[in-house]
Order: sequence, then structure tokens, then C-alpha cells
Amino acid sequence: MAAWLIVTATIPDRAAFMACGYSEKAAQILEKHGGKYVIRAPGATMLEGSGAEGASVIVSEWPDRATALAFYNSPEYIEAKQLREGLAEISIMLVGA
Repeated sequence: MAAWLIVTATIPDRAAFMACGYSEKAAQILEKHGGKYVIRAPGATMLEGSGAEGASVIVSEWPDRATALAFYNSPEYIEAKQLREGLAEISIMLVGA
């Protein structure tokens, strides 16, 4: 059964974030591990509840939970996450079987 990684990112300095190389590196690793993006968009509008108004939202689809976790815990992705340190406040949720 499919699984999804849902990311919200508050990015104070979008130019610095884009220049760090994280987005490109993460996309390469995601594809290598069998994921695909459903959406990558800035400017979320909160309609209900608490959250990050204006945040970027990234949803990726995976064949199953195990594949998504293999990506997230891979040495390549752990290394790539260091590129965005101090540049964004990130929340990541895994949904699905």
C-alpha cells in the first residue's frame, strides 16, 4: 500500500535556501529510492488549526512505508539534510501502510 511523506518548511530566506543545494540533492536521492513528488509549493494558507502560514509544502509518494523510511534513513539523505541546517524549520510526517 502506498505511503506519503508530508513536509512543511518555514523558510525565512528562500534565496539562501535555494542556493544551498539541498532541493536538488534531495530530489535526486528521492528518485533513486523510488519516490515521486506529488506537490512542491510555497505559500500554504492555513484554513483551520495551527500550522505555518505561508510555509512550503512538499508531498512525496512511495510504494510503501518501508521504502519511504529507507529513503529518509539513508546515508545519502542524512548527509543532504545537513545542507539545509539553519535555513529552514522542517516538519515531516509519514502517512500510509
